Amino acid sequence: MSQELSHLSRREFLFNSSLALGGLAFSSLLKSSDSSLPHFAPKVKRMIYLFQSGGPSQHDLFDYKPLLNKLNGEELPDSVRQGQRITGMTSGQKSFPLAGAQFNFKQYGQSGAWLSELLPFTSEIADELCFIKSMHTEAINHDPALTVLQTGSQQPGRPSIGSWLSYGLGSGDKDLPEFSVLLSNGTGKLNAQPLYNRLWGSGFLPSVHQGVQFRSARDPVLYLSNAPGIDAETRRSMLDAYRKIQEMHFEDEQDQEIQTRISQYEMAYRMQTSVPEVMDVTGEQEHIYEMYGPESKRPGTYAANCLLARRLLERGVNFIQLYHRGWDQHFNLPRNLTNQCRDTDQASAALVKDLKQRGLLDDTLVIWGGEFGRTNYSQGVLEQGNYGRDHHPRCFTIWMAGGGIKKGLTYGVTDDFGYNILQNPVHVHDFQATLMYLFGIDHERFTFKHQGRYYRLTDVHGSVLHDILT
Repeated sequence: MSQELSHLSRREFLFNSSLALGGLAFSSLLKSSDSSLPHFAPKVKRMIYLFQSGGPSQHDLFDYKPLLNKLNGEELPDSVRQGQRITGMTSGQKSFPLAGAQFNFKQYGQSGAWLSELLPFTSEIADELCFIKSMHTEAINHDPALTVLQTGSQQPGRPSIGSWLSYGLGSGDKDLPEFSVLLSNGTGKLNAQPLYNRLWGSGFLPSVHQGVQFRSARDPVLYLSNAPGIDAETRRSMLDAYRKIQEMHFEDEQDQEIQTRISQYEMAYRMQTSVPEVMDVTGEQEHIYEMYGPESKRPGTYAANCLLARRLLERGVNFIQLYHRGWDQHFNLPRNLTNQCRDTDQASAALVKDLKQRGLLDDTLVIWGGEFGRTNYSQGVLEQGNYGRDHHPRCFTIWMAGGGIKKGLTYGVTDDFGYNILQNPVHVHDFQATLMYLFGIDHERFTFKHQGRYYRLTDVHGSVLHDILT
């Protein structure tokens, strides 16, 4: 035994050994994800996900079912339901009266896509969109449905889609975060379902990849401003000293989160300049405001956030998630859904048009949709001119647009009752696998080792939807 080792106590020896083993484990952790990303040539570079929280009613917006109007008020046949489970909110109903949509439908564009009169602006871009009418999920309530769609698991704690993409494809040294989140509230339902920041969290990935929420308040990003009496020069000196201390700490501990903290402090310093600039929309031309609608001048609205999403994208933010609450129309659907569409329709279509006219749509993916659909029967009593719809995970509709997506395509078919899928079912994991594929990622190879197991966004499922891709 060397003289140096002979002076080590048992505790010191075990402590230093644990550091060495920790370093090996850390090295193994870094290699747990495929380092050859992207696996193949990507079709898109950026994503804006317009998430409509609450579950938009496909029957009243996209999936035209004249049979429901014909049989309005009649009972849902047992042969259609087939004993499938329903939520606790309608499990006590003795009657399940079919509710036909009380809105007119027409076909639009060369593609002939069916759209409700509630979506006049979306109808103008019908030939730019791919409608998937056969989405389905196992989750029947909001929180697990939101969680599985955003993270691949109904159980909290997994990384979100944006975090996976930031981890795999993001680059450092930017003035704005790689993954940004915007929230807005609709007028379709008061006291809408809450949103939790774990939906854009990094889970077990390094925390630098979590989504950064932008707010409409005086401080768009919390804790970004300097404290009173602290100027930029003083803050820079503090950060330089902090970096030296943390780098010394990292040499001892080999903890990846130490490097993450350094990166986050540096990003916050750069964001003190970049965030006010991107949030200042006063330089936008008047015709842009007119395109997005009058609400685009009110910070925090859906329209303003759609405009802000475009500005973030132009400045290098590659993954933008816009959450909009208020789509949970259990009752008074005709009135409340009309309000909700008024909040969102013009700005959603404007975003696609705006990206296209700026040459950005070809390599940007735009997604619109919620966590599940709505029932074809009325929740509660079906009234003359009024009805509501419960949650329906068996089939729902989303749309996608942009690079790599076939334009003017309607994919998937539901039965005449709009209850079950007849052709081309698309599970949540299939959707996630396709999203990853568009970014040049093989979802089965892109993994992260955590607690002895290799995890991926799609869990152990998912197939790429090549039929909707160019």
